[in-house]
Amino acid sequence: MIPLAVQEYIGQHSSPVDTILDTIYRQTYLRHLYPRMLSGPLQARLLDLICKIHRPKTILEVGTFTAYATIAMALATADDAHLITIEANEELEDTILDNLQKAEVFHKVSLKIGNALELIPKLNTTFDLIFLDADKLNYPAYYELLVKRLTIGGILLTDNVLWDGKVADPSITDPETTAIRSFNQQAAADENVEQIILPIRDGLSLIRKKC
Repeated sequence: MIPLAVQEYIGQHSSPVDTILDTIYRQTYLRHLYPRMLSGPLQARLLDLICKIHRPKTILEVGTFTAYATIAMALATADDAHLITIEANEELEDTILDNLQKAEVFHKVSLKIGNALELIPKLNTTFDLIFLDADKLNYPAYYELLVKRLTIGGILLTDNVLWDGKVADPSITDPETTAIRSFNQQAAADENVEQIILPIRDGLSLIRKKC
């Protein structure tokens, strides 16, 4: 993994995130268990730039948490873009909706609470951009569902694909590591996509659908 001093240097020499994201970041660490589930500022800047470069009109996010990444993407897209975000934990609904209102992006975001594996097949649309940051055990199943729903040229971003470096150690065979490793292998073997794993935070996979 990238040394902490280097991470700090990168942060110091990258553009700052929107102030509302700073507020959500602080509130998440004060009020929620497992705040490390939050996408950090560096990842938010990457999502922001990808949205500004790719200009997606339809976005799907699997795993909302406190809507930090949701808002980063929504702020970087056009007013006529539409973002669907799915969160399994119903106890987070009020926090998510409140944060969307504070960020003034409520008009372009639709929140769905429930099991993503059940909800995704019911979505009658394709997406220019998908961000996956949900339960790791189901990453292989998500891959099959999500690639089918990408537009040609669409991008699938997936968080935590290095899993603290465990995926590179064949002696580690716990269920989550095995599932993430399978996801990475699926993408690498899929001739319909091109992909790269970026060593940002806990690993971010960028997959583009070719055909």
